[in-house]
Amino acid sequence: MPIVSDIGQTFCTYLLENSGQLMREWQEKAIFVTYDPFQQEMSDNGRQLLYFLVDFLADERQIEDLRPLCDKIAAERVQAYGKIGDFVYNANIGRSVLLDALCRLDAGKSELQVLLQKIQESFDYFVYYTVLTYSDIVSRNLEEKQQFIDETHKERLTILGQMSASFVHEFRNPLTSIMGFVKLLRGSYPDLPYLDIVSHELDQLNFRISQFLLVSRKEMWDEKETFMLRDLFGDMIQFLYPSLVNANVEVEQQFVSPIQFTGYRNEIRQVLLNILMNSIDALESVGRERKIVIRAFEDQEGIHITIQNNGPMIPADRMRTIFEPFVTTKKLGTGIGLFVCRKIVEKHQGSISCESTPEWTKFILSFQKQI
Repeated sequence: MPIVSDIGQTFCTYLLENSGQLMREWQEKAIFVTYDPFQQEMSDNGRQLLYFLVDFLADERQIEDLRPLCDKIAAERVQAYGKIGDFVYNANIGRSVLLDALCRLDAGKSELQVLLQKIQESFDYFVYYTVLTYSDIVSRNLEEKQQFIDETHKERLTILGQMSASFVHEFRNPLTSIMGFVKLLRGSYPDLPYLDIVSHELDQLNFRISQFLLVSRKEMWDEKETFMLRDLFGDMIQFLYPSLVNANVEVEQQFVSPIQFTGYRNEIRQVLLNILMNSIDALESVGRERKIVIRAFEDQEGIHITIQNNGPMIPADRMRTIFEPFVTTKKLGTGIGLFVCRKIVEKHQGSISCESTPEWTKFILSFQKQI
């Protein structure tokens, strides 16, 4: 259906004959960035919009025909790192210029109303779909960047595993020799001062090395075995005894009944020992009574272990990433301890979580019942 006859045709003719003047009016009021690589294209885009509008007013084009121009401009704004707000402002300036030209027509209200509606429809469509496409492109770019960051992070973990496997294996050889000679010294000179301290520190160092080797996936533990949790905790408390005495920490164990656990004993020891050592470190800043409470019980669903300490509360923002690699609350921490714990627990079809309040920080481990 043709537009309102003569008035519409007159306005279209006016737009074509005065396109240069109208473009100059628009450019004088629009925002242009001098370093924009698409500055010339912006003027061409304005002319294309004007020519489309002429055809649209004459019912020779459909509103959907404007979409390619919207996509083109959106891509240019993304490449130019341009502000989409500037585009919206400039589009509305162009709208104002055309509406001013329309007001200069000598026509009745009803005739002008038809032209006004089509101009508004064109610019509304033009702005909406350009902004929509711009947003879609920016979102895709962000997703691609995030994917690249994630892949880079995984590569970093792989490199860490390779480096740790190479370096730590070389480091463990002389360490094993030193630990062996310390045992020989203990046998020959049982009263030699400081041997207990040296032996304990070497055991601690060997424990840290084991953490790196587990991350590198270059070292496998022994076959699965069945052991008593109470006995395992007893061995660990004995191992940590010098650290507990030095930090003046009391350990309370609560076992409802004897619990058998089937799994990789050394790996489970690694998890529990790491949590206990973190608890001791956390309690060093506490001025009141320092306490660690260990609870374990078994039900129809599986085995549940909690290790809690009355140390300082872990901030909420740290809690969200506490089990991620390279995240630590310690000044000299590596940030892989709890990450290793999570890997081991998940390997044993279990889950690990942490809750922290001003009174207690609690680590909760749950393992499915073995069938």
